[in-house]
Amino acid sequence: MLHRIWLFFIVSAFLATCLQFFTGAQPEGFQDVMASVNAMAGLSVEIAIGLVGVLAFWLGIFQIAEQSGLINHVSRVLSPLLCRLMPDIPLEHPALGSITMNLSANMLGLDNAATPFGIKAMQDMQLLAPKKDTLTNSQILFLVLNTSSVTLFPIAVFLYRGEQGAAQPTDVFIPILLATSASTLAGLFVTCLVQRVNLFNRVVLLYLVGVFGFIGALVLYFAQLAASQLASQSALIANFLLFLFVVVVLLAGWRKQLNTYELFVEGAKKGFDVAVTLIPYLIAMLIAIGMLRASGLLTLVVESIGYLVAWLGMDPRFVDGLPTALMKPLSGSGARAMMIETMQHQGADSFAGRLASVLQGSTETTFYVLAVYLGAVGIKHARYAVACCLAADLAGIVTAIAVSYWFFG
Repeated sequence: MLHRIWLFFIVSAFLATCLQFFTGAQPEGFQDVMASVNAMAGLSVEIAIGLVGVLAFWLGIFQIAEQSGLINHVSRVLSPLLCRLMPDIPLEHPALGSITMNLSANMLGLDNAATPFGIKAMQDMQLLAPKKDTLTNSQILFLVLNTSSVTLFPIAVFLYRGEQGAAQPTDVFIPILLATSASTLAGLFVTCLVQRVNLFNRVVLLYLVGVFGFIGALVLYFAQLAASQLASQSALIANFLLFLFVVVVLLAGWRKQLNTYELFVEGAKKGFDVAVTLIPYLIAMLIAIGMLRASGLLTLVVESIGYLVAWLGMDPRFVDGLPTALMKPLSGSGARAMMIETMQHQGADSFAGRLASVLQGSTETTFYVLAVYLGAVGIKHARYAVACCLAADLAGIVTAIAVSYWFFG
């Protein structure tokens, strides 16, 4: 999928540049495109090198969190809910443990741990499947929860915003939390409606009341603030929670009598490898997107949507952030490149730059998750999984736009 998108971008940019060159609309189009290639290649390396230190720090902290058993403690909170939402899984089945571990790792932003746990969960649920080539109800709900997973610490978004010169990189924290919560709740409701799962079970209702209560408390609190205070308060809460998380992880490691320093160093070493690994992916996508922008094609598409939105009497400013939203279900690296390119072109603290950041953190990469997890167990028939996942994505996108206008509009 991704290689087709990448090829489509480059070929489309070439055709658009040829068209504008021969019509005289942009006679220096080829020079502009190749200049963009050089600029985006250099930018990719600069971004990756700038991320080394912060990546090393957080990977070191996450290493301690895993070894101290903190993730296991968090996962126990979800078990009572999952037993009600996935009734075809027996109470003591190992699938429940791997599911809770995966969802907990996703919530904490532990991507390296979340994927192995997710594959293990799919394999465990596959043991219960009557048709080995077809998704079960539990597997579909699990996939929806993964693609719309609530992320409490969208650290990657903060890192990229900091790299692009945002004054307060974490000011998008609360908007992201609201958008990703809406995505998860919408996916849950749609899937349970299709599967006829009773959401009015007492235990399920208690969890939902807790989630709605938390989101409602955030909304009520921020509704009382002036527009100029929303971003700063969001950044304050985010930084407090991040600092608290670090302290809790270190204390958990100390309580387990672990050598937290050595564990931190061991995890931090991975930061350099991750940063280096990012370079070719960033170069590939940023160059392709830079070509689209320099050719004028991406601008033409976005402006066309903007004219339509304006004709309908709506505020068209959100259109500049739409490339990230359209790319996110298809490619995580592509959406990340779109977000970075938007911040480069519009500014990290512009409305479009902030909106792109919120959109990037609102959902997971739907088709990537489906490809990995379905491929891990040899599933051929996904049933209605894609529709439910995309419904969750749509809810996340709409909410991201709405809260961005609320906070930054």
